[in-house]
Amino acid sequence: MKQMILVVEDEPKLAGVLRDYLRQAEFKTFWIANASAVVPWVRKHAPALILLDLMLPGGNGLNICREIRTCSTVPIIMITARIEEIDRLQGLESGADDYICKPFSPREVVARVRAVLRRTDGNPSPDTAAGLVLNQSRYQAILNGHDLGLTAVEFRLLQFFSSKKGQVCTRQQLMDNIYSDERVVADRTIDSHVMHLRTKIALVDANSEFIHSVYGVGYKFELREKMER
Repeated sequence: MKQMILVVEDEPKLAGVLRDYLRQAEFKTFWIANASAVVPWVRKHAPALILLDLMLPGGNGLNICREIRTCSTVPIIMITARIEEIDRLQGLESGADDYICKPFSPREVVARVRAVLRRTDGNPSPDTAAGLVLNQSRYQAILNGHDLGLTAVEFRLLQFFSSKKGQVCTRQQLMDNIYSDERVVADRTIDSHVMHLRTKIALVDANSEFIHSVYGVGYKFELREKMER
């Protein structure tokens, strides 16, 4: 599955060049030119990485970066024509992962994108369910742009479920895969972890269910819309 790169740039010609090179490098792209549209789009779509221009209509990249960091760990590369050291420091302190100055080679941008994705565990979005991003290096799960706030055990449980999408997982399989120290764990402990995981997911997305009970066996991970009552 191709990774989505969000290009936030108010110069259409430059945005078009970046998108062309990224597509040639086997990435999907989406372009936003106005600052006010960035954070809502990121919350909804969870891109793999953002190329973020510093100066934009309706706002600036530093503030956008800070706002994104309140809800997402998506890698961000800041793009700007301002090359002073203080500007670079401000960009990194606002939460950016890298910083590139205009004028630049589009090939360099693609290389930077790949490097940042590698450095930040750059396939953070396995095809588990719409809007769900799992970041192994940070033990972090993002749903629709919101951090689920999982414990390490809950993260491992969700990660295992997502790797078995559509399959029925027994409680024994879950115990074997989320506890590496071979401790003895009761079925009710797994059920408790699943309950907490469901609760945290429901707080972010009350209209969808991911984890379904299979009577007498265990659980199944599959995206379903809740039925209206």
